[in-house]
Amino acid sequence: MQNNISKSKQLGIMYFTVAATLFGAQILFGLIAGAQFVYPGFLFETLDFSVARMVHINALVVWLLYAMIGSVYYLLPDETGIETVGIGLGKLGFYILTAAIAVVVVVYIFVQIGPATESTLWLINEGREYIEAPRWADIGIVVVVLVFLANVYLTAIKGERTGIITVLMADLLALAGLYLAGMFYTINISMDQYWWWWVIHLWVEATWEVFVAAVIGWALITIIGANRKIVEMWLWIEVAMLFGSGILGLGHHYFWIGTPEYWWEIGALFSALEPVPLVAMFVHVMYDWGKEQGIKEGKGEKAQMNNTPAFLWFAGSAFGNFIGAGIWGFFHTLPQMNIYTHGTQFTSAHGHLAFFGAFAMAMIAMFYMGVQGNKKELKMTSLTKWGFALITIGVVGMTVALTIAGYGQVMIERAQFGATWEAYFIGQSSVWFKQAMGWRLAMGLVTFVGFLFLVIDLLTIKNAKINQES
Repeated sequence: MQNNISKSKQLGIMYFTVAATLFGAQILFGLIAGAQFVYPGFLFETLDFSVARMVHINALVVWLLYAMIGSVYYLLPDETGIETVGIGLGKLGFYILTAAIAVVVVVYIFVQIGPATESTLWLINEGREYIEAPRWADIGIVVVVLVFLANVYLTAIKGERTGIITVLMADLLALAGLYLAGMFYTINISMDQYWWWWVIHLWVEATWEVFVAAVIGWALITIIGANRKIVEMWLWIEVAMLFGSGILGLGHHYFWIGTPEYWWEIGALFSALEPVPLVAMFVHVMYDWGKEQGIKEGKGEKAQMNNTPAFLWFAGSAFGNFIGAGIWGFFHTLPQMNIYTHGTQFTSAHGHLAFFGAFAMAMIAMFYMGVQGNKKELKMTSLTKWGFALITIGVVGMTVALTIAGYGQVMIERAQFGATWEAYFIGQSSVWFKQAMGWRLAMGLVTFVGFLFLVIDLLTIKNAKINQES
């Protein structure tokens, strides 16, 4: 990091550092959970599968949130033209949030369970998948996010307000507001799951998708000088489709809580449309950029791309989103299919590829934006390519393995034996399922090796020789 980088960007890099650390923790605990599928006695009664899985999933959510907050602090001075307002409070919020997360993780690992009273909800675990933080941490997160929102809004009001910033202002408000839905308490399990899905599903299929589109739009302008009008046009289309279709797309889950069957078609259709605008924006921008570079090269000028590692990951995100969230999501969550695939490893396959393609790849790209800082140009190294290739191959490999496991479950548990408890155990012990879980573990190891390449590259790429070709 250069000394003359803005304080807001420095804070963004602090968030990126913690995010990368939690990303590694997510992969590590995922490996532990994956090993327990193959070797059920592994760490039994020390770190059971339920705990390893909980840390794995929550680390995913938290590291992505860290990376998102860091991304906003990083791009805010560029888009508004001024230093971020309230940077001191922003740093205080960072330290409070990081300390709280550290305490929560320690409790998850070493305390694990409570007495099943209200004190457990407040001090140990709320028991809601993906958002299992205890109630005190929930309240702390809300306070920190409110400080973050205040900084963003005050900076946007004081400085220049571009289309990207306007979209982020609306999106971050929705992201913070939806988190509150997961803090409701009700003894009715259907109502509880309803509100839980508003948090999880609309975070992912509305606010997070819009956020990533805004960040990728900013990055395309920054890295290749993309036409802002084109970027912001597609961004507003994304807002219209995601804030609309994200809510309607939630309907593909409503079948399971007793709502009318017309939600099958509505939920399936709009859920599948969500990734389309982001891919369209990327293709449109790259088409125009390619024509412009062709003209420049004809005149003997050099093509413009000042951060090839970040661009590589952003490109992967645009298309990984479409494949993981769109294609893998559509064929699994289509309600007519979900009758059979619900509760199988199809869900895990979709989740791995969707989260990786839609969000993780974009946030890894932002790590490289942070590493670049004020450096004029950042080029790929062999470590960049190895990190990208191994992590991508690992996640895609896990997705394929989990899809095969899910297919085996559907055929054995549902088609042959009628979705009974006996059928579940027969499916779990089938050759297809066991082999798929073995391959999932192997591909997880590949992902972890790729992560090591990524970390080494992030730590060394800034000092790599500039004459290395991308």
